[in-house]
Amino acid sequence: MAIFSVYVVNKAGGLIYQLDSYAPRAEAEKTFSYPLDLLLKLHDERVLVAFGQRDGIRVGHAVLAINGMDVNGRYTADGKEVLEYLGNPANYPVSIRFGRPRLTSNEKLMLASMFHS
Repeated sequence: MAIFSVYVVNKAGGLIYQLDSYAPRAEAEKTFSYPLDLLLKLHDERVLVAFGQRDGIRVGHAVLAINGMDVNGRYTADGKEVLEYLGNPANYPVSIRFGRPRLTSNEKLMLASMFHS
């Protein structure tokens, strides 16, 4: 049995300490032509796959990189919006890397509060 996360919660239900042993899961990278056959939606300031899983790309995976440039939330490293960039046919063919998004601090607090009774 493996331990993936450790959460220390005080009596009042507040998160005191949290440790994740995050091992990046399999990421999928694929080159697409226009039009994109996946439906991407903005959810919690991330661009996620909402419909059309294939080739290791699953519903719920986030866009991690476009053409080798990292994606931070809904913007690329050079400040362009991901959905606008992918909506422009002049930017294709495009290589997109998908993977499981990491938990945000707020999501970790919500998860830890579930252990408090």
